[in-house]
Amino acid sequence: MTAAHMTPEEFRQAGYRMIDWIADYWDRVGELPVLAQVKPGAVRSMLPETAPDRGESWDDIFADIDRVVLPGITHWQSPSFFAYFPANASGPAVLGDLLSSGLGVQGMLWATSPACTEIETLMLDWLQAAMGLPAAFHSASTGGGVLQDSASSSTLVALLAARHRASGGADARAPVADLVAYTSTQAHSAIDKAVRIAGLGAEGLRAIEVDGAFSMRPELLVEAIEADLAAGRKPMFVCATIGTTSSTAVDPIRRIGEICDRYGLWLHVDAAFAGSAGLLPECAELFDGLELADSYVFNPHKWMLTNFDCSAFWVRDRANLVSALSVLPEFLRNRATESGAVIDYRDWQVPLGRRFRALKLWFVLRHYGLEGIRAQLRAHIGLARDFVDRVEGHPSFVLTAPAPLSLVCFRHVDGDEATQAVLDRVNGSGEAYLTHTRLGGHLTLRLAIGGTRTSAADVDRVWNLITAG
Repeated sequence: MTAAHMTPEEFRQAGYRMIDWIADYWDRVGELPVLAQVKPGAVRSMLPETAPDRGESWDDIFADIDRVVLPGITHWQSPSFFAYFPANASGPAVLGDLLSSGLGVQGMLWATSPACTEIETLMLDWLQAAMGLPAAFHSASTGGGVLQDSASSSTLVALLAARHRASGGADARAPVADLVAYTSTQAHSAIDKAVRIAGLGAEGLRAIEVDGAFSMRPELLVEAIEADLAAGRKPMFVCATIGTTSSTAVDPIRRIGEICDRYGLWLHVDAAFAGSAGLLPECAELFDGLELADSYVFNPHKWMLTNFDCSAFWVRDRANLVSALSVLPEFLRNRATESGAVIDYRDWQVPLGRRFRALKLWFVLRHYGLEGIRAQLRAHIGLARDFVDRVEGHPSFVLTAPAPLSLVCFRHVDGDEATQAVLDRVNGSGEAYLTHTRLGGHLTLRLAIGGTRTSAADVDRVWNLITAG
């Protein structure tokens, strides 16, 4: 017995039906409870414990999208999703993902699909120019860009490249002891995970305290570096942040970069969410000093209409990255690679395999154009500024951090219990979804505006829920 493959015509019909379902979902997602309303184990309980012996009809499979899948979805594409950071999707991006899946490309080498590599390289060059990033990040220079799956992976490969440079290549033979990395107390947890994977261990990371705006204090960074040097350790890496997860705090990149230059440390800048604002000339001050960075990352899959996963990562000198990650077994050898005339992105990431992520970014940039994306970003920032005015004008709430972009952090003046009650009321309603953090010792609510379809009416609705108590 052979497998019953879909015929092209059967695929066409099922594909049309799936596109219709997605389009209808986007139309009605604003009417669905934002937070999944199921209990642990509920989704699995609706499914058999073993795989079917015989194939099932597509009518049955489609029916289970609504019966099984949809109740267990927290709707990240809801216009009332204000939690975490946005993961906004768009039609052009989804179509790019569909094409990528249909082509089934494994783009580990230039030779395994030249278009996969060359379109990706060009997309990173387009963004480098559009955002005014350092010239060294362009592929025609000593560096260049690549699409990773996430900022976490980008941080890891930056750390591995920094370790390789600091050891003079010795890390290819054995782990290097006494290397130290630095970041702020507000930095993403991906830094902690990266130092573990890279073999530095928890003792190899220093968390630098922040100022009243939750930005890293450069003078304390210098003190920590000097203390490690005096103890015989080797400082080698700093991760600074433009737009921290808790509050979108911005570290002083130029001052930190100058310190890194003085001591010979690798500077990695994480702008996972905030980096999309690099398209806005009025936000240029947030990125001051970026020319001092050795590597930089932001996620188009957060705030640039390009659905997950799509993380844009650049290095100033790709030689360190490639040297740290390149392993060439015989089965991957080919004339194009040996010519030195092509980029093999397998050497720019941890896994060997890679998908054709650049298609969705290419489609988004062509469909919206830079001005269309800028208009979306400015609309979200405007909604956030209006929300800031509401918080500042209300006697029961207070801001807990500056709001330079589209995240607003605030709390109830009566303390943590009252703040928690607001969070429970909003999320329990099913009409909106917020998340929390802790800033300055206070439980803090985070309202992240950035959904593809979020409008002023949606912000009005969540404000009414917040102030209903």
